[in-house]
Amino acid sequence: MTTEQKTLLLATTNQHKLVEIQDLLTGMPVNFRTLLEFPGIKEPEETGATFAENARLKAVYYSRQTGQQSIAEDSGLEIDALDGAPGVLSSRFNGTSYPDKFSAIYEQLRARNADGSTARFICCLAIADGQQIEFETRGSIEGQISTTPKGASGFGYDPIFFYPSYGRTLAEVSLEEKAAVSHRGQASRALRAFLKTW
Repeated sequence: MTTEQKTLLLATTNQHKLVEIQDLLTGMPVNFRTLLEFPGIKEPEETGATFAENARLKAVYYSRQTGQQSIAEDSGLEIDALDGAPGVLSSRFNGTSYPDKFSAIYEQLRARNADGSTARFICCLAIADGQQIEFETRGSIEGQISTTPKGASGFGYDPIFFYPSYGRTLAEVSLEEKAAVSHRGQASRALRAFLKTW
């Protein structure tokens, strides 16, 4: 007797995040679908005050819109000297260009005489079946803001996030090195452990 394979929607419109999550979940006994199979669904307004609230909000929204059990994540950068900014507004902070985002961050840090501020990446994941949250987890990585953007790997804020244990930014390391320590890597490993018993 064979067990029917479960299906889970990876509910993100960010292709970089999608690739990272898919790579981290390789080999799981789950049939993964993406939003490319559900054209026309508008993105929900992210009104949560925390990454966890936004992850739950998006997971529930996409599950209800598609009728699929859905996993969603919310992640971003918190800079201590900027009182946790950009935080949940990371993707919407100062426009869509990351060089422009970096410039704004450096300008604000200089204004506070806080170059090299400590910072962290946070990733929250949630699985929803309709209104019901079936699983959620959180990953984080501590570091500091690099004096200048460095590296061409990774995406988003990786070029300005210096990870002391590696002595490099997350954009200067390999994808494997990043996944071993990153916020999304941590959350995805917790998700893998859950899916093995799901």
